[in-house]
Amino acid sequence: MYKAPVDEILFTLKHVAGLGEDLANGIFGDLDDDLVDAIVGEAGRFATDEVAPLADIGDRQGSTLTDGTVRSPDGWRDLYHAWAAGGWNSLTAPEEFGGQALPHMLHIAAMELWNAGSMAFALAPMLTMGAVDALEKHGSDALKSVFLARMISGEWTGTMNLTEPHAGSDLGVLKTRAERRDDGTYRIFGQKIFITWGEHDLTDNIVHLVLARLAGAPEGTRGISLFLVPKFLVNDDGSLGARNDLFCHSIEHKLGIHASPTCTMVYGDGRFGDEKGAVGYLVGEENKGLNCMFTMMNNARLAVGTQGVAIAEAATQHALNYARERTQGKAPGWKGAGMSPIIEHPDIARTLLTMKAVTQGARAITFACARAVDRAHVAEGDAARYWQERSSLLTPIAKSFGTDVGVDVASMGIQVHGGMGFIEETGAARYLRDARIAPIYEGTNGIQAIDLVTRKLPLSDGGHVRGFIAELKAVAEEVGASNLAGFGETGRRLEDALADLEEATEWLLARLAEGKTAEALAGATAYQRLFGLTLTGVYLARGGLADAGDGGRDARIALCRFAAENLISETATLKDRIVNGAASLAAARIALA
Repeated sequence: MYKAPVDEILFTLKHVAGLGEDLANGIFGDLDDDLVDAIVGEAGRFATDEVAPLADIGDRQGSTLTDGTVRSPDGWRDLYHAWAAGGWNSLTAPEEFGGQALPHMLHIAAMELWNAGSMAFALAPMLTMGAVDALEKHGSDALKSVFLARMISGEWTGTMNLTEPHAGSDLGVLKTRAERRDDGTYRIFGQKIFITWGEHDLTDNIVHLVLARLAGAPEGTRGISLFLVPKFLVNDDGSLGARNDLFCHSIEHKLGIHASPTCTMVYGDGRFGDEKGAVGYLVGEENKGLNCMFTMMNNARLAVGTQGVAIAEAATQHALNYARERTQGKAPGWKGAGMSPIIEHPDIARTLLTMKAVTQGARAITFACARAVDRAHVAEGDAARYWQERSSLLTPIAKSFGTDVGVDVASMGIQVHGGMGFIEETGAARYLRDARIAPIYEGTNGIQAIDLVTRKLPLSDGGHVRGFIAELKAVAEEVGASNLAGFGETGRRLEDALADLEEATEWLLARLAEGKTAEALAGATAYQRLFGLTLTGVYLARGGLADAGDGGRDARIALCRFAAENLISETATLKDRIVNGAASLAAARIALA
């Protein structure tokens, strides 16, 4: 059974990602250690005691669709209402509408806990929180007054409607259309697919944010508008009115996250109401909807990276518990009676340490990204630009590395279980089934690599990424100067990895400057992993350097050394692939004909 790693999360927040420094400097007002500890502790308790016990029920039963109505698994409606009553949906929302205005770091920490308990459950609030952010930043005062407080409280949920059957990541070709009405509203017509929690019975109303195109709008993404389309219209007194002209046509039969209904939504076919067309309200300006939606998408990308971390943590715990109990053979040096626990075998120990190291590295990356988001919100001038560029640089890495780690660690967890891992009853397989969607949605990891290389590396003419690498080098130098024997070769290995990262970065920036985009993109995915692995090594080292007085420093240093001497050397191969792989990729296309 999953047990929330509250102490590990708090340590990473404060001593690795930088929240401790920010609290000491009063960056977030009167927020202090005690309140942070209380929030994360209670979130961990709820995830362990309330969410995790219903995860298997949700996986086995799934959500079901009957006559347009989606029913959630047994106990899930009560679970959601208990979660909302705890105020968890309001952590980072503005106080004006009932939010707590807490740092995004706490939201991401809590999101890890919900997702580790059940990724399928956590998807509903994840999309709602993103919709809240988009509406708060781009919605009219009238829309905010009607919808925002109820979404922040969790009374109503929100969704994001982008994808269509013919238009996946290429939103410029979407066909859902919007028609203006004289009363200032719009009518929406079209079909959207892959809409997470698009229909359900957890709440009385669902607020859909829908991308659509007006007649005469410019072609491509420049002609997309964003509309708020509620399941039920809202009367002037705030009560629910008529059913809007939209419905769930079907739900997908998926590899994982079975309890989360992935819906095909139909807008404006005349099933409800006297007039065809779902009533929608413009969010932002006409033809600038994609800018509004990117607010939601960027938040979702970091949250999805956190999903990967959550699955990796849960799968690691599951495998560790099994390895301590399962006996098989006699490990070298085993002096006990009978067979030894499999955790004593070197290969199993190596696998488990790999799982633990990359999980902690990915967690640190997501928390560091969340810190950059927070600092950008409170800073001004050049400092605000600095932190905005840091969050922009880290977001694709957090999303891609976190979700890749989730899949890899869940797969390794099955391997630790051996044949029993392939049997559903052990529970190991669910983590891999659930994790596999995360590298795909909210922009595939390949799209994240394109974004990282073509948009994020050139920030400030490459100045920001160069400055970040310099900051990372300082940590490696600190390891070397620490004279702590437990680090072994960590300092030198980190310096080698950072040299690989620096050389690959300069090569990519040069290719972009020369207009050789195809050559740069040939190594984009390898570069994304190189960056994530290097950050893992540096952030683990930062944790080892921190003496938190908790008695865990020796273990942190040992794990850092393991990662540096066993995992980080992959950066050399990745750099070679980036710098020298483009020509062979171009030549090999003939093999795909």
